[in-house]
Amino acid sequence: MSDEPDSTEQITDDPAAFAQRHAELARGYGGAGDPDDPAMVQAMQMVLHIPKAEPPVRSSLLEAAAAAAVAVCMDPRSGPGGEWEPRYLAWKRSRIRKVARRARGAQWLAAGEVDGVTVEVDGAQARAFVPGPVGDIDTRIRKLQIGGTDLEHDEPGPVDPTLPVLWVNAALEMSVGKAAAQVGHASMLLAGALPLDAVAEWARRGFGCAVRDADPTQWAALVAQVTAGGAVAVRDAGFTEVAPGSMTVIAVPAQA
Repeated sequence: MSDEPDSTEQITDDPAAFAQRHAELARGYGGAGDPDDPAMVQAMQMVLHIPKAEPPVRSSLLEAAAAAAVAVCMDPRSGPGGEWEPRYLAWKRSRIRKVARRARGAQWLAAGEVDGVTVEVDGAQARAFVPGPVGDIDTRIRKLQIGGTDLEHDEPGPVDPTLPVLWVNAALEMSVGKAAAQVGHASMLLAGALPLDAVAEWARRGFGCAVRDADPTQWAALVAQVTAGGAVAVRDAGFTEVAPGSMTVIAVPAQA
């Protein structure tokens, strides 16, 4: 059984401990490679709440997924001495794989009992779980469907300049599950790249962000921004949906 996620005040109330968790993100990811046993491959499971009758808005759901993923990483329970630390580090120091599933009704309620953090954005809910081996996924999560449901692209309003923006490469036509995993990568990469004080402020705002689709013209400008060091990019390993090395999401820090 998991507790309700810590408030942002609790996440940042110990500056030294928060700095340690940020430093771990800033060190980067991977390096250890995959284990020989496929069942021990590490992944962060994510669940998207997609009711059949009233499905959420796609952009809001992706914003919730992005915030939930980085919130798990910066949660005190993932830090030094925390109950989640061994599982978190085993994952972060191998590959940052994520698997997004969907749930509704009783399935969604059951998922809330598994260790992780839930974020809600404008009624859209996503939960990111403490990572672990793919051969040892909690049965309440394992039985949830990975694919088969998508959401229509929406046209959200203007971006709040005080929030970071995660730009999704629209040309790749990723499913909502694939996009959720990718924006989860992006929020982690951005948190590791930002200065500590900026991440602390972001945490106090619940790791809120905007997710927007980028057309080819916008994408070209964003790639140039990555090259100039003003943004961070997610390059996919190519296990599902997109070609290896595809740049899927570009995260741009808040502009104000």
